[in-house]
Amino acid sequence: MASNNFIDYVKLICRSGKGGAGSRHYFRAKGLPNGGPDGGDGGRGGHIILEGNSQLWTLLHLQYQKHVYAKDGEGGGENLRSGAQGEDIVLQVPLGTVARDAESREQLLEITEHGQRLVLLPGGRGGWGNDHFKNSINQAPEYAQPGEPSVEAIVILELKLLADVGLVGFPNAGKSTLLSVVSAAKPKIADYAFTTLVPNLGVVAYRDYKSFVMADIPGIIEGAAEGKGLGTRFLRHIERNSMLLFMISCDSPDINAEYKVLVGELEQFNPELLDKKRLLAITKSDMIDEELEVEIRQSLPAEVPSIFISSLTSKNIVPLKDMIWKALHD
Repeated sequence: MASNNFIDYVKLICRSGKGGAGSRHYFRAKGLPNGGPDGGDGGRGGHIILEGNSQLWTLLHLQYQKHVYAKDGEGGGENLRSGAQGEDIVLQVPLGTVARDAESREQLLEITEHGQRLVLLPGGRGGWGNDHFKNSINQAPEYAQPGEPSVEAIVILELKLLADVGLVGFPNAGKSTLLSVVSAAKPKIADYAFTTLVPNLGVVAYRDYKSFVMADIPGIIEGAAEGKGLGTRFLRHIERNSMLLFMISCDSPDINAEYKVLVGELEQFNPELLDKKRLLAITKSDMIDEELEVEIRQSLPAEVPSIFISSLTSKNIVPLKDMIWKALHD
């Protein structure tokens, strides 16, 4: 997916429809000049609805739709005729979309399933016609309800990618290269930091026609949770991953320290991320011999399963997929 086509954040000015007013009409007919109340109810205003669509991977189609206004309900009529309901507006969104109020940052709803429909802003209810207010004492009520007002809000839609495995590591750790080797994804790859500027998804084929989804998250640097580098812009995508694969190059001066920095950044962003299962892959291990590998292994963090891999030579790629599958299904 091209970087200019991946949009995971949009801001919309939304307004639902207001409800139609109830009618204050009285029945009139030849020979019956003073009939009873027959005012109909007003129609409901249109809702603004979000619907999950598994065929969408980005919010690109909403990027330039700045205003979303639903239709108002129509007023009630004579002979107990109800007003027409305002037409709803249904916005198709990818799975993993979260809607927030732009001012309070309160989460309004989250779409996680295909076909799931949730009302983002409800339309105003239509008012009752005067027929509802007649009684034995007041047989000709002059009152009918006005419709409820519309609801207006500035709404932020954020996309959190749904994937089984999230790749976590410093820039240039080999995340994009691994994704390109194990899946059909074609992320940009180059020998410099911040090559990946948007998350990339790839479907990884496994044994017996099984598969899992892997997400390449743009590189984290120390201080990312405080806004350095690419900041927290893409850290939210890690929240929806089932497990995390930490990737650190074998030529790192201190692999254990680098791992702790990555864990610390995730903890600052969202402590719940540390509850996810973790694996550690030491990348680019084609550059070292077995003796150096044994030496490095002794300094690796003991609390996380680890493996030495090379995307260039396919070293331990199959055992890595076995480890991932086992962690996902334990």
